[in-house]
Amino acid sequence: MNPLMSAEQAVLGAALLDPEQLTHLEWLAADHFYRPVHQALFDALRKLRNDGHPALSADGPLPLSWVTDAVEEAGQHVRGLTAAYAHTLIQACPRTEHAPVYGRMVLEGAIHRTVAQHAIRLHQAARADAVQGEVEGALRTADVLSGVLTDLARRWGTDPRPVPPTAGPSAATDIPPPAQSGQVAEDERFLLAVLAEQPGAMGEVVAWLRPGDFADPTHGQLYRCLGALHHRGEPIDRITLLWEAQRRGLLADGTVSSEQLTAVCEGMVPGSADWFGQRVMRSSVTRTAAASARAIRTLAQDEVLGPGRLINHALHELGPLDEVRARWATANSSPAPKTTASAPSAAEPPPDRVKAARARSTPRPGASPPAPASRLPTLSAARPPSRGHP
Repeated sequence: MNPLMSAEQAVLGAALLDPEQLTHLEWLAADHFYRPVHQALFDALRKLRNDGHPALSADGPLPLSWVTDAVEEAGQHVRGLTAAYAHTLIQACPRTEHAPVYGRMVLEGAIHRTVAQHAIRLHQAARADAVQGEVEGALRTADVLSGVLTDLARRWGTDPRPVPPTAGPSAATDIPPPAQSGQVAEDERFLLAVLAEQPGAMGEVVAWLRPGDFADPTHGQLYRCLGALHHRGEPIDRITLLWEAQRRGLLADGTVSSEQLTAVCEGMVPGSADWFGQRVMRSSVTRTAAASARAIRTLAQDEVLGPGRLINHALHELGPLDEVRARWATANSSPAPKTTASAPSAAEPPPDRVKAARARSTPRPGASPPAPASRLPTLSAARPPSRGHP
């Protein structure tokens, strides 16, 4: 069994042995548990506690009804839960007073899963937009992911801020770009032809289009040459473009040949540089969103990363998308939308919950003492013959 499953069992076992531990787990939610049976049981325990179960006020040993009633309540929402498994959970708890620490482990696993799930959704939205020629779905999903990261940071008790990985390159640089479609390559060639043949065309796109927005690196290099000519105020045509490419060593290193450059320029069709530029820019937005999503998913799958580092690295990986998004808004002459923290739960948890969520394995001075033996339920008659799962 992996550590996360052990932690889930231990925190439930602590609550079954000592209901008072639920008061130290107010910051923990049922959906933070991975297994549905654990989610249902945690919800049942909290409901019985809130309803004032008689076992909480009973004198002497904790009545066994606390366990059986919790199993019965949870069994109404999930299949497979038995009293035998409840006793397995009790046996899996080393010490009841460590329940907040076990809960922190459960929350840590939930943070990794949540980040990975939202990264997958962003990737799916970006791919769908790329097929449909849209960007709105990817940008909305990126806003949701940003809001979720902010909310998770507050729940964990850290300040959300973009932080690059401390060692090695960014995760996005280790992932090859997706294969470009024929339409994207065609749009890029048409744009370069228009820029090279129409006087003043560079002025329509130079403020917001960058070489990195081109899916084909060769096209990006040719656009860089055009930008250099425009910046120096020199005339632009196929000859000056060829000369600038030679000066930059693109002919010598085989990046492009004179025949390829001539073919690009001769492929001009009637059209606007702004229109073709926006098509290239739209492809750049969805491609960047997909790359950020893959990088964040890779981070979420790294079990070595603590929640705080994972959240901050994930925010850093959204940075390139924010930059491309701002230029896309400029290309459309509309203000860049603000990234809002529209997370499922926008309310910041109270400081005591944050403190509990960040508890460490070292026992705190104020930790509650273990439940006395006189309060533990009598389990000898109901002890299961094995530790199997339901």
